[in-house]
Amino acid sequence: MEVLASIFDSNSLWRWVVGLGVALAVYGALRLLKALAERYLTRLAGRLDGGRSELAAELLGKRTNRVVFLIVAVYAGSLALELPAHVAGALRGAAVVALFVQAALWGNGLINHWIAWMFQQRVKVDPESASAFSLLSIASRIVLWTLVLLSVLHNVGIDITAFVAGLGVAGIAVALAVQNVLGDLFAALSIILDKPFVVGDFIIVGEYLGTVERIGLKTTRIRSLSGEQLVFSNNDLLNSRIRNYKRMQERRVAFSVGVTYQTPYEKLAAIPSLIREIVEAQEKTRFDRAHFQRYGDFALIFEVVYYVTVPDYNTYMDIQQAINLEIYRRFALEGIEFAYPTQTVYLARAAPGAREDRLQGQAS
Repeated sequence: MEVLASIFDSNSLWRWVVGLGVALAVYGALRLLKALAERYLTRLAGRLDGGRSELAAELLGKRTNRVVFLIVAVYAGSLALELPAHVAGALRGAAVVALFVQAALWGNGLINHWIAWMFQQRVKVDPESASAFSLLSIASRIVLWTLVLLSVLHNVGIDITAFVAGLGVAGIAVALAVQNVLGDLFAALSIILDKPFVVGDFIIVGEYLGTVERIGLKTTRIRSLSGEQLVFSNNDLLNSRIRNYKRMQERRVAFSVGVTYQTPYEKLAAIPSLIREIVEAQEKTRFDRAHFQRYGDFALIFEVVYYVTVPDYNTYMDIQQAINLEIYRRFALEGIEFAYPTQTVYLARAAPGAREDRLQGQAS
């Protein structure tokens, strides 16, 4: 009461009128500027600005608090009065806090818009990303409001050095205690945002292979070809070498054909062109090469390389089967024999009298 009495005593009626007029003028001006800007941005929305005008209009309309305008207006009006230092400081601090809170509200709106946009872009191809985006939204808000709190404390004259140091120590302690969990959480965010694989991809991790069923905040689950479910820690998964077959654009195929050593030279020389003709006759293939590669233990080996222009495994197997059948048919027509493991044993007959001489030598 004494403070209020001293304020009233030290300010004339004219000062109160001026202060009230300034406050009303500032409040009215802020409301008017907000309305004009919102109307202009609403008209501008939909034009070739990538939706930025619509976003700005939404922030002004729904994320701007009138209480902030009122606090700023009161502070502006108080500048026309003679106030004690601690009262003037309190009003200034209230205005600073109000402005920082308003900035935080706008930042929160931007975070909501960005998270919603990212979610719409990715949820169609990966429904499992919803949980990761929820985590990202919470983490972003925590960071935003922590920065706002520290800024407010600093601007109202509170020393935040010890507070920041305490937060740092506490953060290190918490991070050490839950480092595995945090590692998996950040790995989940990396998987969601960087997309090394998505649900439905067929991947190979080390000696394990299967189809991705679910990407969680801590683990990723894969259904193996033999039927069981494989559960990987997200952090361990990202530290591994991942082979994603779903993103294969084309498949390279290499196979060998062995023919007998008794095959005539002319037929050997014709085999590469014959195989090329067979491969090129198949749809969705691109021939690369066919060569007489080496002399095997029991066969003359030809190596063939071609590409299947679609990644589907069943399509590849159908094409390979057709090629194998046609090679078998054409080799039969050309009289070319396939080689199979054989051994040739040569028997030498001893000359007459050699056995008796050997026996006499052993007897002596």
